[in-house]
Amino acid sequence: MARIRILPESLSNKIAAGEVVERPASVVKELIENALDAGSSRILVEIEQGGRKLIRVSDDGSGMGADDALLCLERYATSKIEQDPDLFAIRSLGFRGEALPSIAAVSRFVLVTRDAASEVATRVQVNGGRLDAVTEVGAPVGTVVTVRDLFFNTPARRKFLKRIETEMGHIADTVVAMALGWPGVSFELLHNGRRVRRYGRCPGQLERVKQVLGRECDKELVPLSLDSGYLKLEGWISRPAVVRSTSRGIHVFVNGRRVSDRLVQHAIFEGYSGRLVKGRYPLVVLYLNLPFDQVDVNVHPAKNEVRFVNRRRVHDTIRDLVAAVLAKWDQPRWGCPEGGSSGRPDLSQVTFAQGRPASRTSILHEERIAPETGYLSFNSQPVARQTGGPGRVEDPSRLWRREGGRFGDLEIIGQFRGTYLVCQAESELILVDQHAACERIAYEDLKKAASAGRPESQRLLVAETLELGFTEARILNELADHLYSLGLEIEPFGGTSFVIKAYPVLLDPSELVQTVRELVEQAAETGLAQNLQKTLDRCLMVMACHNSLRAGQRLNRRQMEDILNRLDGCDDPYHCPHGRPTCLSWNLQELERLFGRTV
Repeated sequence: MARIRILPESLSNKIAAGEVVERPASVVKELIENALDAGSSRILVEIEQGGRKLIRVSDDGSGMGADDALLCLERYATSKIEQDPDLFAIRSLGFRGEALPSIAAVSRFVLVTRDAASEVATRVQVNGGRLDAVTEVGAPVGTVVTVRDLFFNTPARRKFLKRIETEMGHIADTVVAMALGWPGVSFELLHNGRRVRRYGRCPGQLERVKQVLGRECDKELVPLSLDSGYLKLEGWISRPAVVRSTSRGIHVFVNGRRVSDRLVQHAIFEGYSGRLVKGRYPLVVLYLNLPFDQVDVNVHPAKNEVRFVNRRRVHDTIRDLVAAVLAKWDQPRWGCPEGGSSGRPDLSQVTFAQGRPASRTSILHEERIAPETGYLSFNSQPVARQTGGPGRVEDPSRLWRREGGRFGDLEIIGQFRGTYLVCQAESELILVDQHAACERIAYEDLKKAASAGRPESQRLLVAETLELGFTEARILNELADHLYSLGLEIEPFGGTSFVIKAYPVLLDPSELVQTVRELVEQAAETGLAQNLQKTLDRCLMVMACHNSLRAGQRLNRRQMEDILNRLDGCDDPYHCPHGRPTCLSWNLQELERLFGRTV
């Protein structure tokens, strides 16, 4: 007896559904893509109970006649592919011919559709993949797809659904992504009868970007544009000073399709090279258009990934354009200051504690600590001693340990590039990262104040308004009472808007909106910790970071001394709350070896 057998159609349909329909947001994405392919100018998405009970997508597109209404529910039935070559030049968003039958296989499904040539609409009802009824009804031109009780016949799949708020967050993110890619179409999202989002039709992409990301993005984003003939690039990127703590602000569209592409993201980060601190992400809205036969969208059943024919050309074009645009706004992080002579730094960048200006030109090049290796480097090239044979490198830098001494006892030489305090202790040279040090001090101050009771707060004369995405708004609603115990008073202001009314006196009020936004974004990225105290501790880290001195701030001697003295009062003065070192040191022997003064 044969052990291999062909699966029944009902089971194969459910397997196909597992590839296409991961969660309610997957259904919304597929139905919106079909609506866009039908030339819709208005799309309404209605959701109940996070998509568990109801998903309904209505559009005013071209619709279908009676025959097509039945054929579209057959597997591999599509109007978007006719011949083999069509597979390698996909011009539509939906093309696999699996979405509708896969959705219908795991739900109670109703399709109502009418094209301009038909006097009445066709209503098709499917129950768990079984055709129940086909009738004629009255309806305008367009299509309405209703999906009820998703995964009702696959309980193993249904139990993996998350909370209603979580699933609704994914749906809202999907609608926002679609709206960013299609400014000429209006989108409206309702949840349990209440409007969550509405984006009217826009004359151009910039207006839609403002609708989605907020009007203030004008001050944050820099436009970029390029048409090489092969690749057309348009979009907006944030200045290096405007960053987020997660990658949720990166939106990439390829030929109108929202994708999560590692190649494009890598190219963007390469363009920002030297301008972003590790763990920080820019805001990006990027539209790529290239010949349809130069990109393969048939890589993943959910169509979230693409593959470029000429990967290197696409990567390098994006990288070079991002770098060129940023160069107009920001000087290279490591290099000769503008107006300085080639190869020699402007020593006016060094602040001497005694107030003495540089009297003559030095032969030293700029120096830095490479963020990942920790090597002391000159002219952007790492310098390290080799030990134990060729190719083996030993890191010459190490954390400075006070060993009974005090940071306050260090002799201050000056400040380098408004970022590092240059100090010495006997035979050691010590560099203190002023931002990392202040972050540690602020974190421990905030933590001690919170442990002693609600910190002292200062009310704002004019409340600060904050607009968030659906997921972030849900998290802030859950956190608001707990943030109050930390001195932050935040209240809902309708929809996904909030107002900040008070803040702990230990915080800088100018950073309030960005501070709250970042702590909520981090919680959205990592999820609310089961241990609430861990989540609140992360919030304190974000608050401390925004309350700290930035790189590039010049300090006088008294301010430098204050930082060192306050480090002595910290439980862990050697690391910032995120684990970065606050200070590094080199002893005299290591420095002399670097300069070739000893053998």
